[in-house]
Amino acid sequence: MTTQELMQVLEQHQGERHVVVLHDYPDPDAIACAFAHQLISAELDIDVDVLHQGKVSHQQNIALVRVMGIELMEYEEGLDLSTYDGAIFIDNQGTTVPSILEALRKAQIPVILVVDHHEPQDRLEPEFTDIQQVGATATIYAGYLEGGAVQMDTARKEHVLVGTALMHGILSDTGGFIRAGAQDLQAAAFLARYRDAEILEQIMTQGRSKRVMDVIERALGDRIVAESYSIAGIGFLRAEDRDAIPQAADFLLTEENVHTAVVYGVLQGEEHQERMVGSLRTAKFTLDPDNFIKEVFGKGVEGQYFGGGRDAAGGFSIPLGFLSGDYGEDFQGLKWQVFDAQIKHKMFDKIGIDQSGLER
Repeated sequence: MTTQELMQVLEQHQGERHVVVLHDYPDPDAIACAFAHQLISAELDIDVDVLHQGKVSHQQNIALVRVMGIELMEYEEGLDLSTYDGAIFIDNQGTTVPSILEALRKAQIPVILVVDHHEPQDRLEPEFTDIQQVGATATIYAGYLEGGAVQMDTARKEHVLVGTALMHGILSDTGGFIRAGAQDLQAAAFLARYRDAEILEQIMTQGRSKRVMDVIERALGDRIVAESYSIAGIGFLRAEDRDAIPQAADFLLTEENVHTAVVYGVLQGEEHQERMVGSLRTAKFTLDPDNFIKEVFGKGVEGQYFGGGRDAAGGFSIPLGFLSGDYGEDFQGLKWQVFDAQIKHKMFDKIGIDQSGLER
């Protein structure tokens, strides 16, 4: 989708009120693009709220939201969405936010636009779609801005903040430009005129919290390394610590002779039923995270995949349904043994590794 096409789409909805839906635990790419979408929508008098389902807990994400002054709404059961005229899905296609999808369906809110860089998931039926094979969704939004969706001006604070946020999104999703393609680098060159280097450095130099370090320690203690795959279950964790899982996967990937790391655990919290969530990180060029995760975990009863991915990264989320709930330490221990064994069996079957004799 070109900038002109995007603006034509939005012009059809001029003066409306939209909700931007992010994935369950929004990352810098998603947050930055939502920020940019608000800026673009304001040109056409479209009021935009940004909605997500999980906690914002990664230290850099918290810093990004605070420094930029970005307002995010955390979805709660029963939230009235009928006040919106349409929904925009950014950096996701609805696979990790079933509760929001159901609420939009009940309120009869149409999906207007999907902008994403992940593989197509066939979950939504939007009026318009812009899915590009680039390193970050921020690259797509930088293209909109470079194409004239907004006349960027370094003298305007909000333009500088958006440029800085989008630069962070590209840096984050491309591993500091290591996995960046030509389009990502072109977008970064454009954003370099508007980004504030000091703010960007402040956001990106946030340290890991003690809770994140604890999760990494658990992952190190549980990991099984075989055929250059490192697979670790970290047990039960609080919803607000969800962002520790991809950080642990990133850390395990740094081990010598490991090309792919998978970290998973059972997410608990009063606001959500328990679910198994996990992250995959890989440095193996021939491994497609999207296909790998879809083939390992398959689909739910509604025909939707439990996860997916993009270049070098992926994730999955599997509701535990009837077996959700805490009925004491013994029950939790037995439950984790079953789920942990099931995940490992599926992973090693896919890789083609005989589990007998494997040691942590």
